[in-house]
Amino acid sequence: MKILVVCGAGASSTFVAQRVRRAAAARGQQLSAVAGTQASLPVEREVADVILLGPHLADAAEDIRRDAAARGIRVVLLPHDIFGDRDGTRTLALIDTALVDTEPAEAVASHPPAASLAATQKESQP
Repeated sequence: MKILVVCGAGASSTFVAQRVRRAAAARGQQLSAVAGTQASLPVEREVADVILLGPHLADAAEDIRRDAAARGIRVVLLPHDIFGDRDGTRTLALIDTALVDTEPAEAVASHPPAASLAATQKESQP
């Protein structure tokens, strides 16, 4: 599975991609997560199964989701506090939810179930 993490310039997406790769490896899951930029999205999306959008791209999410849906790609608009997910487990849970949930991935990412969120936050605390 290939995950494309997109932000404006590629800096914050690099950290999210690294953390997701580590979280997937820790649970024995094969996953490729790479960072991209909004400008590179038209080219890079062609090989992605899931696109994770930085929260600052919320205004573009609808257009990106519509385009990605035509290609069978799920889009997750990451919540504003995702950069606090130091071990990547919360982000990986958002990916899992996007792949199995019939609800739009953006709604799931923006409003994760309270129990799931609490469990994920507890796991990511030192």
